[in-house]
Amino acid sequence: MAADDKNDRGSGSGNGTAVVVGAGVGGLATAIGLRRAGWSVRVLEGRTALERYGTAFGIHPTAQSALDRLGLGEALRARALPYRRAHIRRPDGRVLAALPLERVERKAGRPELLVSRPHLIDALLAELGRLGGADVEYGQRLTDPRTLDADLVVGADGINSTVRTTHFGTRSAVRAVGTVAWIGIAGFETGVYGETWGDGRFFGTTPVEPGRTNWYAAVPEATTADDLRAAFEGWHDPVPRVLAETDPATWIRYEMRHLHPALPAFVTACRIALVGDAAHAMTPNLGQGACTALLDAEALTRAVAAHGRTGLPAALRAYDAERRRSAQRVALGSRSLHRFVTTRRPALRDALIGLLPA
Repeated sequence: MAADDKNDRGSGSGNGTAVVVGAGVGGLATAIGLRRAGWSVRVLEGRTALERYGTAFGIHPTAQSALDRLGLGEALRARALPYRRAHIRRPDGRVLAALPLERVERKAGRPELLVSRPHLIDALLAELGRLGGADVEYGQRLTDPRTLDADLVVGADGINSTVRTTHFGTRSAVRAVGTVAWIGIAGFETGVYGETWGDGRFFGTTPVEPGRTNWYAAVPEATTADDLRAAFEGWHDPVPRVLAETDPATWIRYEMRHLHPALPAFVTACRIALVGDAAHAMTPNLGQGACTALLDAEALTRAVAAHGRTGLPAALRAYDAERRRSAQRVALGSRSLHRFVTTRRPALRDALIGLLPA
């Protein structure tokens, strides 16, 4: 297929050539970093167009710094909202604890930011277009990444990564965690933000932009909108209202999965690197998926820029040393939090959470 045809190495750079497989957050950020380093870049995307669903990403201060280094900090802040106050609650509405957002802001000197996925994707695409020479090639379903002719191949192709399975084998595989997640956008501001934890299920809301609220829910099993509404019947306001007053046709349902066991490396010795979900797909409980992808992209492209084409093996080793253990710790923490939040013994969990500052 087209994605496996011989690559035109291009004449835009003496530094090297790269193919980035996947045009999500991690792939686009990687392409931007490589273009800034002077590399010739192709971006291959299997979908015929990027999905425009409007869920919110939380961007931690460390990821904001990575975007600053990629030249995207101002574009992010132009459309993002600060996230400063949220709580963990019981289904009856009792507050158990505050999320540590103020502590994060004091330590980093800047707040957590929330941005809608389309806004972030648009900012990445605009910057890539401004740099030139790396348009996204849509409809390129990769069948054998070994045929790609480039100095560097970056697998940014998500949890079901073809690049990963081809070059790293199948020992680390996608595993379900037994929970179904739903996400959506309510057409009003709830003013109540954070997460509510029940028996084996939870519901969360965050700001996303004026006049709208991002929401997400997780249950052991819910196959229809009616199932989901029934799972949260009787919970405190605004949980039932969010589900009652939003159109189920706009909801997105997916099975929570993660990559297990952890990969022994994010790179091969010569020319392959993984970023984002392809390297460390995690459950969404810590809200760090987009952040880790951005940190991966910035670290990889910074290492490539520092070492150049001839030093690519050293660049890949440096990237792996900087990012693998850190990203895998976040993935483990997210999976551990998922177990804690969805326990069938909520009384003990709530007692422990109640020891934290409210």
